[in-house]
Amino acid sequence: MKNYAIARRYAKALLLIGKEDGQAEIYRDELDGIVDLLNREEAFKQAVTNPLYEASGRKKVLAAVIEKLDISQVMRSFLLLLFDKGRIGFIDIIGEFYRKLADELKGIATASLVSATTLSEDTIEKVRQALSKKTGRDIQLEVEEDPSLIGGIVTKMGDLVWDGSIKTQLLNMKESLKRGESV
Repeated sequence: MKNYAIARRYAKALLLIGKEDGQAEIYRDELDGIVDLLNREEAFKQAVTNPLYEASGRKKVLAAVIEKLDISQVMRSFLLLLFDKGRIGFIDIIGEFYRKLADELKGIATASLVSATTLSEDTIEKVRQALSKKTGRDIQLEVEEDPSLIGGIVTKMGDLVWDGSIKTQLLNMKESLKRGESV
């Protein structure tokens, strides 16, 4: 949990810089590229994050790679700061938080849509539009299938959950019957 708080702080700091200089989207792309590079090149990731290697050597490797990349001076400084503070290993989480914060800045929200069966593109679009209308934000939907729902859909956005699944309706009926309520 502490790592998430730390990562959120670094992501917020970078976003504040991006808001001030109008480069928030550029920093997002650059950060995504760095995260992708580290995930793709395991040897590079180990050379930079593994504490078994001497810190000065790891920093030289990072600085050499940064020099070859076409990234802004702010991102170069940010990556070196992460390294100096011992937070370079959190870059995945920082990138995740940064994307969420940058989306919020642009008025975009992410929601998940879970259904028992495959939904048509038209149905998915109708759900997306309904959520957009309800929240006043542009919605990006992550669609999943879960046959255990039996039927219906469950939509989650942040802390909000709209559960229209048959599974939940059956569980609610079961609880009502247990309490002796009429259904």
